[in-house]
Amino acid sequence: MQESPFKGKTGPKRVLNAFFYSIDGMKAALRHEDAFRQEMLLAVILIPLAIFLEPGALGRALMIGSVLLVLIVELLNSAVEAAVDRISFEHHHLIKRAKDMGSAAVLVALLNVCVVWGLILFGK
Repeated sequence: MQESPFKGKTGPKRVLNAFFYSIDGMKAALRHEDAFRQEMLLAVILIPLAIFLEPGALGRALMIGSVLLVLIVELLNSAVEAAVDRISFEHHHLIKRAKDMGSAAVLVALLNVCVVWGLILFGK
């Protein structure tokens, strides 16, 4: 099996390359994924709100972390969808399962935001 020509690079060059690949991934998500743009807007609103509400350091970390988790899961879901679409556009039950499971992961992350924020703001 042939390995990627990008594997095996080490040291600062690899770290720098990884950083720029990550920036490219963020740009691609913002350009091509409506859901990611919507969730990024949610993050732009909720993260400053978490700081403004002053729920304490632990509460703030949990609130911000739950929002960032949504972005992470959405990026992974979008990556799975892009990879699956690259392989085939045909309707197949395994392709549907993969996409549905990725979508379910995003839903769980969004529910996590609701639970964390609700418990911190109203759980006293």
